[in-house]
Amino acid sequence: MTQIRGVIFDLDGTLVESNDAHAHAWVQAMEEQGYNVSFETVRPLIGMGGDKVLPQTLGIAKDTEEGKRISQRRKEIFRQRYVPHLRAFPGARELLERMHEQALKLLIATSAEPDEVQALLRVIGPHVDGWFSDIISAQEASHSKPDPDVISVAVERSGSSPQELVMIGDTPYDIEAAAKVNIKTIAFRCGGFRDEDLARAMMIYDGPTDLLARYDTSALVKGISERGE
Repeated sequence: MTQIRGVIFDLDGTLVESNDAHAHAWVQAMEEQGYNVSFETVRPLIGMGGDKVLPQTLGIAKDTEEGKRISQRRKEIFRQRYVPHLRAFPGARELLERMHEQALKLLIATSAEPDEVQALLRVIGPHVDGWFSDIISAQEASHSKPDPDVISVAVERSGSSPQELVMIGDTPYDIEAAAKVNIKTIAFRCGGFRDEDLARAMMIYDGPTDLLARYDTSALVKGISERGE
């Protein structure tokens, strides 16, 4: 068994209930620019960054003038209309505190922008950002999940091998990105994806409270076998 030394967290949909808000913000930003894209089209793409969402929904690149306008407006809508009403998932702060007390190295690897990351951490609670040794956001990666860019940076900064790390996320994109750098994933259902979508995860829990309740029997304490269990 390999003992876990560090945990790489996704943020949206994993610790904060924000996936629907992101989807609505994209839909509204696109609508303001004259595009009619449904919530149902955008919602399954949440977990990716704008470099994936815009080409898949509108066929335009994020770095075009149109793409930049929509992305910027999406950020404004999310921050102004949705962030003030967001909540952390039950048990999110307590789970982080348990891991911090266990002396696990905690990192964030997210497709979110840096200012969004700070806003989301404040939603979880005061001083939470101090529990993370590093925060890797969209600004530090050329490509968002499911490309492994942010995960790769997290591995480099963790000081641990991929075998000593575990990813905790809520989307198939988290699982795919982590797998590309040989990291196993614990998945949460609270982000709204089906078990079939999360099937490649090492374990699936309902959310932070569920993992916290079964913490002592989880890979975080017992370690990971060579088969990834």
